[in-house]
Amino acid sequence: MTTIYNFSAGPAVLPKEVLQQAAAEMLDWHGSGMSVMEMSHRGPEFMSILAAAQSDLRELLAVPDNYKILFLQGGGLCENAIVPMNLMGRKPQPATADFVHTGSWTGKSIKEAKKYGNANIAASGEASGYTTVPPRDSWKLTPDAAYVHLCTNETIDGVEYQFAPDVAAETGGAPIVADMSSHILSRVIDVSKYGVIFGGAQKNIGPAGLTIVIVREDLLGHALPICPSAFDWKIVADNDSMYNTPPTYAIYIAGLVFQWLKQQGGVAAMEQKNIAKSSLLYDYLDSTGFYENRVEKGSRSRMNVPFYLKDESLNAAFLAEAKANGLLQLKGHKSVGGMRASIYNAMPIEGVQVLISFMQDFAKRNS
Repeated sequence: MTTIYNFSAGPAVLPKEVLQQAAAEMLDWHGSGMSVMEMSHRGPEFMSILAAAQSDLRELLAVPDNYKILFLQGGGLCENAIVPMNLMGRKPQPATADFVHTGSWTGKSIKEAKKYGNANIAASGEASGYTTVPPRDSWKLTPDAAYVHLCTNETIDGVEYQFAPDVAAETGGAPIVADMSSHILSRVIDVSKYGVIFGGAQKNIGPAGLTIVIVREDLLGHALPICPSAFDWKIVADNDSMYNTPPTYAIYIAGLVFQWLKQQGGVAAMEQKNIAKSSLLYDYLDSTGFYENRVEKGSRSRMNVPFYLKDESLNAAFLAEAKANGLLQLKGHKSVGGMRASIYNAMPIEGVQVLISFMQDFAKRNS
């Protein structure tokens, strides 16, 4: 049987060891006689799962003590509305949030924020076709912004920040909100440089249905009156993510992924693996005239690698043959076309090697 490599952008590949453990524990978690899906979210069994997941995530990212880790629902898109509902209230109304527009997901964030305040586009990559992160010295920030929003890895466009900006001097101390949905836990970050970090789980953390929010404590308690209680970060934090029934099974799987990451050597070790994987693929793309990656080299994502066949009439054949060779879900997002290989933490380097071998063979046969 052909080995399958799943390059989906999300929901994405999970570590095989995690799936095997979840399968073994499906009917009876640790002798409880219950599946995790059947447990009371307030029972001691699930409370232990939740506590371990929070503790392991805090350890993996070295989250400072003055930050809360929240487990929410709604995904990254929902959180794009929850952020302004929680932070616009920090300033007199109508407040302004700044955005550095680097692609599709920042665009969605801007659209949501406009419902609750003003959205200032401080810088944009539109002129380049969203193929680069605008240089820091080009940002036109608001002196008294409620917050500054960045999508630090654009899943669709394949653009990733390779730096953590400082905006405090220009904004009067506005916190940076970072949507890290598609690269959280893939590289070492300094959490203290951000006021809020959030991400949907279905890329590098676990299954769809769970959203992670890491928020500095002084940013709690500013929610607009229209914010639903279940999405008010202070209420969620005060109730240890248990104000309503959380996505219990998704939290359980995320906890298994956190344990797996620790077994791999943690985030620093995973970052080195991700550098090796992405470099291998980009080096091949740069060496061939048959395929191309259009992202500026200093802004390329290690997680999401979009690429295009120079002859796009071959797209359907490429995808069909890739699938026949066990290389799944390589079609690019409908908004940009082409191909996309998402090579998250759980994708082994062997998967990238097999993909490159197939691409070489396909190019040779169709040149």
